[in-house]
Amino acid sequence: MKTLFAILGALLAVLVVIALAVFLVLRIALTPLPGEWALPLAIGPLKLQAGVPSALRLATSWWGAPLLDGRALPVAQGRLHIQHAGDGELQVRCAPCTLQPPGLGQEPLVLPEVQFTVSRLADLLSGEVRSGAVHGRWQGQLSPQGLRLQLRIPSTPLADGFALFAGVIPEVGRARIGGSFSLDATWSLPQSTLTVTPRIEGFEVAGLGTEALVGARSACSRRASRLTADSWLARAVVAAEDQRFWDHTGYDLAELTASLVRNNEAQRIQRGASTLSQQVARLLVTGDERSPVRKLRELLYAVELDRTLGKPRLLHMYLDHAPWGEGLCGAESASLRYFGVRAHELGPAQAAWLAAMLHNPGFEAQRWAGRGGIDTARAQWVLLAMRGMPRAKKLALAEQLPMLDWTPRWAEPGTSDGGKAARP
Repeated sequence: MKTLFAILGALLAVLVVIALAVFLVLRIALTPLPGEWALPLAIGPLKLQAGVPSALRLATSWWGAPLLDGRALPVAQGRLHIQHAGDGELQVRCAPCTLQPPGLGQEPLVLPEVQFTVSRLADLLSGEVRSGAVHGRWQGQLSPQGLRLQLRIPSTPLADGFALFAGVIPEVGRARIGGSFSLDATWSLPQSTLTVTPRIEGFEVAGLGTEALVGARSACSRRASRLTADSWLARAVVAAEDQRFWDHTGYDLAELTASLVRNNEAQRIQRGASTLSQQVARLLVTGDERSPVRKLRELLYAVELDRTLGKPRLLHMYLDHAPWGEGLCGAESASLRYFGVRAHELGPAQAAWLAAMLHNPGFEAQRWAGRGGIDTARAQWVLLAMRGMPRAKKLALAEQLPMLDWTPRWAEPGTSDGGKAARP
């Protein structure tokens, strides 16, 4: 019996020595070099600071990669199931895989499955990535200070991209989606610097039934507005909310790209990118929940609405449904509430003032009530961006804006509690 205990004790001691040796080897291999990008790493109960480039080199080495075969690693995006394919190449599967696009609310974007491969030649990582019918290639350049990732997705049918979210976007099942997209992106870590170059061609949507909205009437006002695309308020709204409204087909790719990059830098929403077509889709169909799924639904409806309703009708519908603070809905109610005149009777300065409220109508209405005015600099910017007015006149009106004293009123033309406001 004593001999058995002695053997077991010796084996235990050997195992402890081996475990300590492995830990020391890993610690030496992963210890950050001076100036190397490092993150905390837990190995069982042990915690250490690991150099990320060193860890990636170890994981893709001829002896490190086999150690990961069959492992499942929990990460923020989901569980990574790893297989060693030989020669240091790893095959990784994440299912489901969650993404958190910056500035689109707390709800993540969930992909049913993402697969990618990883191999390394010196300090150059590379591989393929696939989700559903969407696939691409990626590269990563390692340096002591970080990792620079590049992703390229070749021309792919847009229908294949939307099909990834068929489980959470019911419209995908009935929409006929045409066109293609491609993507080049660069992401530098740990700085999280993102550059994106998307391309979309021939984006068309049919089958969502937006033709039924052609005769839709607003419930926001007792009177239908008499606004036209040439009215001052219509021009001001286009200047404030969507300056390429007359040129795009429901979405503005340049604004979407700039918004994604800006919000990624800030890790919160600092810049929106919704066109007037998208805002009409939000007001009439999708609601205003802040989530990437809602944004994708909104995009589908916006592209179809742009075709079925046409620009003039879309603009009119936006003006008749847009929120203007204090529970007001529609240009007619806002014009009567704030200036005591019908919407088509507003002057250019008044129109610019109202349009400048649309980026945050509730806040601007409170500021106007409390301080006697809104964001004057934004109103001046809107006025200067309006079309159909000589620049000299715009400059003169913009200079007058800070000095105008407009007190909100609840008055309709012809009532006893207020006449028409001046129309600068």
